Amino acid sequence: MKTWTLACRNLLRNRRRSSMTLLAMVIGLTAVLLFGGYARNINYGLQTSYVRYGGHLQIQRSDYFLYGSGDPVAYGIADYRRIVDAVRGDPVLRSMVTVVTPMLTVNGIAGNFAAGASRTVFGSGIVVDEQRKMRQWDDYGFPNRSGPLALEGTPPNAVVIGTGVARVLHLCGVLRVAQCSDPVAKREVSTRATVPGDLAQLALAESHSSRDSAFAASAAHIQLLTSNAYGAPNVAELGVVAAEKQGVKALDDMYVQLHLAQAQRLVYGGGEPKVTSIVVQLRHTADIDRARARLTSVLHGLPGGDALDVLDFATLYPQYGQVTGMFNAVFGFIAMLFATVVMFTVGNTMNMAVTERTREIGTLRAMGLRDAGVRRMFICEGFLLGLCGAACGVLLALAGALSINHAGLHWTPPGQTDSVALTVRVWGETAMIGRHALGIVLVATASAWLSARRASRMPIVEALRFF
Repeated sequence: MKTWTLACRNLLRNRRRSSMTLLAMVIGLTAVLLFGGYARNINYGLQTSYVRYGGHLQIQRSDYFLYGSGDPVAYGIADYRRIVDAVRGDPVLRSMVTVVTPMLTVNGIAGNFAAGASRTVFGSGIVVDEQRKMRQWDDYGFPNRSGPLALEGTPPNAVVIGTGVARVLHLCGVLRVAQCSDPVAKREVSTRATVPGDLAQLALAESHSSRDSAFAASAAHIQLLTSNAYGAPNVAELGVVAAEKQGVKALDDMYVQLHLAQAQRLVYGGGEPKVTSIVVQLRHTADIDRARARLTSVLHGLPGGDALDVLDFATLYPQYGQVTGMFNAVFGFIAMLFATVVMFTVGNTMNMAVTERTREIGTLRAMGLRDAGVRRMFICEGFLLGLCGAACGVLLALAGALSINHAGLHWTPPGQTDSVALTVRVWGETAMIGRHALGIVLVATASAWLSARRASRMPIVEALRFF
């Protein structure tokens, strides 16, 4: 007990030096925790975005992830409704799963034949109601909510396209795409219609056979040409209900989204409808390993289930690991940098204390205090400095995070188009706070130990005659 009391008194003997050392530790820990909270928020934000659009897990045919983009039709899952029912009805998965929904990848050529423009597109057919429920997932309490799906409440042959697709197809004006001038208005009428007549007649026949009153009221139309499962061309005229900007330009220039039933008619015609993936969204990301193991077990119990893979969102979206890995590397570098600063600052403080108290150390040694006692005295001082610095740093980081979260700042995360509130997630991250606070205490204690070791080895005679 006397050792701790003496350590406190010794720290107060030179308040200015102790305060400067404490300030360095507080600023270092605060900066590390604030950046760590920012990096953690980036991690959770990206995860939320991917889970809302692609679920936690996806059931796919084996090797579809590696080779399916070139020919998704060849990797269709037959009798997918039985798989969906099996997942929904499993007693173990029922408590973990929120949404199980099929998706069909569609490749083709979209054209605005009236303007003589076309381009290759890539997209998916979805079940709108189930996708709308997926958009409501918010396990981390973000203030930003996803808006309604553009396909919600639309006729079966409606489609949503990317703004890049709208530009190429000269639909900027009718879809009110910002920062886009329609070059069709500058062309001569004679140069517009360059589409082969057979495709135009096929699209016209399809439009007459499938148009309903709601579709006829649509101001923008495109023709989507695909190759069906039997190798024959299939075309449908679709009503464009919206042009939505995607976070990646390459995707924005090719993006289409349509109803699952319409996509299946394009790809499979009158044959058995299939899907390319079954999306599974969980209540909590922490259940992902347990859910994947159970899903694999359920699939192996079904006919043909051995030919299916279960992939998590981190595998499906490699950029998630790349972005979070970059932030983790930067965070680790900053933590190491501040740990080095704290180590040298505390070491310098302890070295100066040893120098100033050399005669005192010699007197204590002459009175019978052993080497371990001298080391213990300085180590306790370093520990107390680290403890005070950790406590003050944590409190200041919490206050700083609260200020930032209520400052009304916004930014646009990678891969997104809409700005979101800039928040720093420090409160509630107990593991991160405890790990770095303990690190500050250990660094301060270790730095003090090096000085204490030098003081304990000092000869008594030399210490007593030191001036």
